[in-house]
Amino acid sequence: MQSASGWQKRFADRGKAVAKADGGARYEVLAIRYGTRLTSKRDVFLHFDQYGEPDGTLRMDYFFWVARNGRRTIVIDCGFNEGSGARRGRTMLCPPPAALQRIGIAPADVDLLVVTHAHYDHAGNIGAFPSARVVMSAREYEFWTGEIASRPLFASVAEGDDIAALRRVAAAGRMSFVYGAAGRSRYSRQPIADGIDVVEVGGHTPGQLVVLVDTEHGPVVLASDALHYYEQLTLDRPFTHVTDLPATYAALQYLRDLQAGGAQVVAGHDPLVAEQYPALAGHEGATRIGPTTQGRQP
Repeated sequence: MQSASGWQKRFADRGKAVAKADGGARYEVLAIRYGTRLTSKRDVFLHFDQYGEPDGTLRMDYFFWVARNGRRTIVIDCGFNEGSGARRGRTMLCPPPAALQRIGIAPADVDLLVVTHAHYDHAGNIGAFPSARVVMSAREYEFWTGEIASRPLFASVAEGDDIAALRRVAAAGRMSFVYGAAGRSRYSRQPIADGIDVVEVGGHTPGQLVVLVDTEHGPVVLASDALHYYEQLTLDRPFTHVTDLPATYAALQYLRDLQAGGAQVVAGHDPLVAEQYPALAGHEGATRIGPTTQGRQP
């Protein structure tokens, strides 16, 4: 596997070419907080009782992400919808399509949507992007459109309507599949646009993707649900929903290596994202990923 520092240098070199092609603009990365809930450590961390610690309350925030420059806008995940969120007792702060409209992005005009995995809170608004080419892992698609996904422990975190929407995208020829090596010692970085790679890490789901973005502040890693909370990196604690536990641990180590190499790793559900990165002025719920308000990563 290429070292984290090697990846950072490669992205920096490529970023210079991208910036030139885009008239000097690398990507701006936004985290859009659209939902929230209160939960507990016992519900969040796999086999929490094994750690011998008292339970405690946690807030879980729900995000999707935008990478944009002067040439194009790419949306990463599309959140849950009002029905799938309400059925699970989640608080919707702003429906994701409306949240995009707030920052001047019409979902119908988006031409590239990355679905990092097919859980309800990441794939719930596919139909709002009728013009978008959708990027997702082939392994992920095959799993969720297969028979085993109907088992209750899997089906509880996905929605049949969302999977049907993914099927329609594939049937219409708008799906671009990523073929990776999730959970193995070598991760395959695959470019999906100038300055943006995806990596299949698996673990949380069979084809969980992370997204690597070149920005003016250096490499940004949108970890999605490969990392729900930053404390998972320091405590080495898997999230409660996993399909492959060894791959989950390997993905956490991969993210630690990228962070040690200078990349900014953005957790998928941690309130610290909205607290420690600066808000996008005039746009409630939108956070700009760059230098943190405290001068260091969460």
